[in-house]
Amino acid sequence: MPVLPGAEPFRHEGGETGVLLCHGFTGSPQSLRPWAEHLAERGLTVSLPLLPGHGTRWQDMALTGWQDWYAEVERELRTLRERCTEVFVAGLSMGGALALRLAAKHGDEISGVMVVNPANRMHGLAPYALPVARHLLRSTPGIADDIKKEGAHELGYTRVPLHSAHSLRQFFRLVDGELPQVTQPLLLLRSAEDHVVPSADSARVLSRVSSTDVTEIVLEQSYHVATLDHDAERIFEESFAFIGRLATGIGKEGTAARG
Repeated sequence: MPVLPGAEPFRHEGGETGVLLCHGFTGSPQSLRPWAEHLAERGLTVSLPLLPGHGTRWQDMALTGWQDWYAEVERELRTLRERCTEVFVAGLSMGGALALRLAAKHGDEISGVMVVNPANRMHGLAPYALPVARHLLRSTPGIADDIKKEGAHELGYTRVPLHSAHSLRQFFRLVDGELPQVTQPLLLLRSAEDHVVPSADSARVLSRVSSTDVTEIVLEQSYHVATLDHDAERIFEESFAFIGRLATGIGKEGTAARG
């Protein structure tokens, strides 16, 4: 199936400091494209891949699971590591969980982690129903477009394939057990009002990681897809400042040194 217009992956060859951005469950690179472009314009090398099964139709996603999504971002990490001297990982929602697992598994290869409304678990009755429901139903209504800003739109599926949701539940449990292995500096930005991922998930992440350099920022004017919402510019600026504080390849003038 052809990729939906706007859902294409994004890559930019910049300086020696690289950033890997991971989009969310049933979403696409479109939700993080402005963030990626902001960092690229400041001279960073940026990779924003399209996760397998995403960006086409939900039926394609039903054939994939967490192993496919994680393998894709891990491949991109290896590519960035070959190109850059320092690499940061970032993500929105499930993408935050992907970024945290990369940090847990790759240690010193990653210089810092930036997550926006990171998802950590499924809530309510859904996780208990999924093991059986996925054999009875193919999909349920989608979770995309939780945005406060008038006129903003997230390019995501209108249906959630239950096979993939069940895999996501397994992935969350795996990542939660690995969070103590996360030791890198962490920037966590969460929306005060989020209709998809509750603030309890961010609190859980903060309580489980072993990072000592931790910054938490509350976004007061955005819902779940904060990267397309009123606080988007703050996310972009805070993340670049975070990278600039930690990366040796960022010049005093605020741009990345080009190779």
